[in-house]
Amino acid sequence: MKKLSQTILALSIVIAASGMVYADAPKWKIDPAHAGIYFSIDHIFSKVKGHFEDFDAEIYFDPNNLDQSRASFTVKVDSIDTNNTKRDGHLRSDDFFGAKKFPEMRFESAAVTHLGGNLYMVDGTMTIKDVSRRVKLPFTFLGAQPNPFNPKQEVAGFELSMTIDRFDYNVGTGKFLDLGVVGKYVEVLITLEVTRKI
Repeated sequence: MKKLSQTILALSIVIAASGMVYADAPKWKIDPAHAGIYFSIDHIFSKVKGHFEDFDAEIYFDPNNLDQSRASFTVKVDSIDTNNTKRDGHLRSDDFFGAKKFPEMRFESAAVTHLGGNLYMVDGTMTIKDVSRRVKLPFTFLGAQPNPFNPKQEVAGFELSMTIDRFDYNVGTGKFLDLGVVGKYVEVLITLEVTRKI
């Protein structure tokens, strides 16, 4: 038994010394006053712009520890806001998001990689309505610094832009596209300030 214990201890020392034990990346909390999920889509000759009021995320990120970096997002579909009550109600309906049956959109990361400079790629699964698709999304890490208003807190920033084919996720049919009323592609901008205690 003593010999087994010594072997386990020696193995643990070797693993630790070889760098095979990793600390978790720090956890960041969204600052809701300085974060947003915005979108725009073509409408005849104009762009309709909107955002989602209610969303949350669990973010672990360290540019020097990408193996342990990860993120998950949840967006409440009911919180869609295009500054037009009637239009928002239509978007929540079964014609588009079917918010009663599919109240959330989700993203769960699988891996984060460095593309160079301040550019990174998150690989994960996006779920909208009844469709889950594996996607790779480039994002920008804007940096991290002590909060000017709270030296015991660090603040960091992220920005991600993407274009989604709404038909890939069954958000509407070709009916309104054929009428020339609603476009096929949705441009999305996610901008986040996140904080953690230091």
